Amino acid sequence: MIRVMRKAPGVGLAAPQIGVPLRIIVLEDTKEYVSYVPKEEAKVQDRRAFDLLVILNPKLEKKGKRTALFFEGCLSVDGFRAVVERHLDVEVTGLDRYGAPIKINAYGWQARILQHECDHLDGTIYVDKMVPRTFRTVDNLDLPLAQGCPKLGPC
Repeated sequence: MIRVMRKAPGVGLAAPQIGVPLRIIVLEDTKEYVSYVPKEEAKVQDRRAFDLLVILNPKLEKKGKRTALFFEGCLSVDGFRAVVERHLDVEVTGLDRYGAPIKINAYGWQARILQHECDHLDGTIYVDKMVPRTFRTVDNLDLPLAQGCPKLGPC
């Protein structure tokens, strides 16, 4: 899974995305990937690099009520993006790749990735949660949002 995620390249992958019927997710956001995003955008997204995480049987708990709206993509729907509202703070428990208990308190972009990957384990993809009229190709990301769409960023 790690090899597939890195080769894609992506910042996360869930086992069902590659036909493996297990509750496993992997995620990693490298300094290189973060550097592709304009600094101001990374700041607003609260995006920072983090080391590889492998989580078996993750259980996600949303913390607080703070949410944010940002464009999100997926290796399963390559070439497209849509705006999704996600919680800004989450806690994920499970087992690491060696079978030891793991607990991650995540915020910002890392929390978004964890929610996205845990959704895959429950048969949900981001287009199931997207804000209507925001789905677009990556080539059209800079176009203005449709009238009536909420503003991007923390809510």
